[in-house]
Amino acid sequence: MKFGAQDLKQAEGAILAHSLRVGGRQFAKGQVLDASALAFLADHGVAQVVVARLGPDDLDENTAAATLAQGLASDEISVTEPFAGRVNLIAKTAGVLTVDAQAVDRLNQVDEAITLATLHNHAQLRKGALIATFKIIPYGIDKNKVIQAKSGFDAGAVRLHPFKTGVADLVLTRTEGFKESLLNKGRAAVQHRLEVLGWRLGKVTVVPHEQGAVAAVLAESRADMTLILGASATSDRQDVAPAAVVSAGGRIARFGMPVDPGNLLFLGDLNGSPVVGLPGCVRAPALNGADWVLARLACGLTVRDADIAAMGVGGLLKEIPERQQPRRTQGPVAKGKVELVLLAAGKSSRMRGQNKMLRPVDGIPMLRHAALAALASKVARVHVVLPPDAPEHAKALQGLDVNPVIAEDASLGLSASVRAGIGAVSPDCAAVVMALADMPEIDARHFNALIEGYTPEKERFIVVPLAPNGKRGNPALFDRRYFEALAGLQGDRGAKPIIDQAGSAVATVALDQAVLLDLDTPEAWAAWENTHKISDNS
Repeated sequence: MKFGAQDLKQAEGAILAHSLRVGGRQFAKGQVLDASALAFLADHGVAQVVVARLGPDDLDENTAAATLAQGLASDEISVTEPFAGRVNLIAKTAGVLTVDAQAVDRLNQVDEAITLATLHNHAQLRKGALIATFKIIPYGIDKNKVIQAKSGFDAGAVRLHPFKTGVADLVLTRTEGFKESLLNKGRAAVQHRLEVLGWRLGKVTVVPHEQGAVAAVLAESRADMTLILGASATSDRQDVAPAAVVSAGGRIARFGMPVDPGNLLFLGDLNGSPVVGLPGCVRAPALNGADWVLARLACGLTVRDADIAAMGVGGLLKEIPERQQPRRTQGPVAKGKVELVLLAAGKSSRMRGQNKMLRPVDGIPMLRHAALAALASKVARVHVVLPPDAPEHAKALQGLDVNPVIAEDASLGLSASVRAGIGAVSPDCAAVVMALADMPEIDARHFNALIEGYTPEKERFIVVPLAPNGKRGNPALFDRRYFEALAGLQGDRGAKPIIDQAGSAVATVALDQAVLLDLDTPEAWAAWENTHKISDNS
């Protein structure tokens, strides 16, 4: 591939390398320059353009990305249409991801133009989650490099193991004076965890915290998995619960794990089925080591002593707001990278057949207008959440340096788009701005104000805008400690409940009326367009 500046006379058929705005017309990077485009540029005084031109052995960026990604498509993983040299892999079902890190490393070493970024090995995924992204860096690449990369990379390198259906029995123990409320809390928490994995809670038995009592229940269990939640923490292999497993004829494969919270888990088997001694922290909704083990078991994956030992790297789990007693951060908190998620996967159900994302604002589609505003701000990266099978949306973003994210389950409501967006942010992202794409007066100033108001060193982890009338508006910024809560939203609802529960962690910034203006009906659009035209001419 050749790259560089060329006179207009030699540029026909080449790929425009950098966006141009000339004579009120936008020329997007990545577009192929034809005779009419070159004539327009010449008429407006442009003499040269920076272009890329593919050679006879080159594949264009989209073909190369699609060729590599198709090798990983399966019954569990779908592949998006290529866009700007990028193809995403999406989970068709909930499950646990396995990634061959060595295979990914080999592919990324074939040529600097070929990149694959994945989630971490054994990530637990919801349906519609982003799994991985192929990105071809330049506009084209030697096809032989693509063939070489594909030859050493097969579907086994990135696999999604779906959750199987199963039944788990639960044994709860109690000591003298143990509160009934704690028993009920433990049962409810375990049941919720199982339901998330597609499993059902079977028989629940409450017995005294004694080895013999627990062993008797275990000996009778015929469930696919048995869980034990003791009234007292398990502190040794010879303690009540693990000793009961052995007494009932089973064995203990692992006691303790290098994950915090979750250190006091143990794993065994009895009659060919797994037995898990749960740490007391499962009574709280926060992520803990037991969730990692249960997710793998629920997919039918074998969990060995060595597997649990390998959980130490990354095992210091992040604090999230649901923890009942969050540990206080010691010392100053660094203000890190902020990314932006632009939510544009809605159905425009109140627009009576029109799609508001394609409605023109200042001569360009609303979606592109919103993306340009985000790109002009101080955010490090912009992710745009789109509905499946929406080529016009993709076209509206053509040439923009954004990461398109497909919300495969967008029909389930706003929360599906939020989940997809959170799943796409970078691992080192410190905070994210959640923005609606149908707010035509939001610009870079609004996004920058949120970033400036983000002060984690003062324990202000959420930033929301206030309109002149004192009402809370959009967009809003969330520190990464809230990412899990955002990913757990359900139904057609946004992040208001999270903000409402965050208390003193919320900071506000005073902004204009634009933070309340979203347009949902043709009448609202027409009224705004009329006002907007007047203000533009004033």
